[in-house]
Amino acid sequence: MAKQQKKIIPAAQGKLIGFLPDDTPPIGAMLSLGFQQFLTMFPATVLVAILTKFDVGITLLASGLGTIVALLVSKRKIPMYYGSSFSYIAVISVVMSKFAPDCYNSAAVYCPEGVKIVQVGILLTAVFEILFGLLIMRAGKAALDRILPPIITGSMAMVIGIALANAALGNAGNWAAPELASKTWAVAFITLIATILFSVYLQGKGLIGMLPILFGAIFGYLVAIPFGLVNFANVGQAAWFELPKVTFPAFTNPAAWGMALSIALIFIATVPESTAHLYQMSLYIDDLAVEMKRKPYNIKELIGLNLIADGSDDIVVGLLGGCAGTNYGENNSLMAITRNYSTAVLMTAGGMAIVFGFFGKLVALVNTMPAAVVGGLSIYLFGIIGMQGVALIQSEKVNLFDPKQLAVGAVILICGIGGNLALKDGLFPFQIPFLFPNGIPAIVFAAILGIFVNTIFLIFKAPEVRGG
Repeated sequence: MAKQQKKIIPAAQGKLIGFLPDDTPPIGAMLSLGFQQFLTMFPATVLVAILTKFDVGITLLASGLGTIVALLVSKRKIPMYYGSSFSYIAVISVVMSKFAPDCYNSAAVYCPEGVKIVQVGILLTAVFEILFGLLIMRAGKAALDRILPPIITGSMAMVIGIALANAALGNAGNWAAPELASKTWAVAFITLIATILFSVYLQGKGLIGMLPILFGAIFGYLVAIPFGLVNFANVGQAAWFELPKVTFPAFTNPAAWGMALSIALIFIATVPESTAHLYQMSLYIDDLAVEMKRKPYNIKELIGLNLIADGSDDIVVGLLGGCAGTNYGENNSLMAITRNYSTAVLMTAGGMAIVFGFFGKLVALVNTMPAAVVGGLSIYLFGIIGMQGVALIQSEKVNLFDPKQLAVGAVILICGIGGNLALKDGLFPFQIPFLFPNGIPAIVFAAILGIFVNTIFLIFKAPEVRGG
């Protein structure tokens, strides 16, 4: 207790320069910092729920509970907040279109039959993440880099982002009724431009610089009202307190397992993202520790534990019916700005997310978000996912003059992006009983083929090529 008191006293004296992972701030600071973390994750987390027609309330609750569980699994050594992942949207859309087409293609905001199938995939994702975490803890990060080098993970990120173009443009106006198309396209592009401007010109402006998506959504929402695209009827009818819509995974549905593998393989693109976040946080935390005359934390050495924490979050959201999760770079950046890395603060934010998940009025209000606004935001966000794949390949200095690297990236891009565009239902016609009875989804096939080609080069050594 004396040690904890020593950490809190400087705050009362106004000399505090930050909080490290095992620090517990005073209650006032913990609540205010926790609310900032909640506010930062909120826009993207609920947007994924809207796009995939998951329940917003249970997505918030699962995000908060999953974050708390992940922090406990990491023994509160790794300060991360977990929100909904955009990487899974494309394959989840395929699942929804197949198992809940009437609901998914309607004005409904929640499709439980499809959610139940997706949950099996989220849980299988958790298994993969935990197994890879254990592998890294035993064999080291080099083993991961051999199986999933940057050319695979970066190319997969590009495929995922571009594959979502149909959903983004569909919401923006392509799916709108002809008499509304001009209005929806206008609102979508106004939202898009506003969000871009907020992202660029608010950068480095403290908390407001962390919320460009929220500001873009609010701006687009206000623009959509005079266009007649917002309907508040359900908000008035909603209860203030409402139980989130918990669903249970469809373990007994044989068709769920093929879709589950399709969903789970997307973790290939999220592993490097999570690892990059860990490295980024480690630098900032250790810098603050030196400044506070404390020992460095070196959390960059906890790559395996970090992936196990990722998996534990997905176990929670998969069991409850929330969106597939990932640790949020937005929240990491906020921690760097505020110099607050306290896991107690993140657990407070998780508690707030759980509480807000029961606010029926809030959930109903979120669900009034027009498709046009969602589309405008999506054009930007999905494009960023693709560009982050390019950034990953650049940052890892992948030699694109090497035929091996070019070969792996080429097959992933053409089979992943081209397969979604050119093939019926985005499926390669290789039927595998039980797993893929109707064919292999293009994104999944691209990942499998990329890993296969890379494995050939690991087994049969090819000459090394210098950059041009």
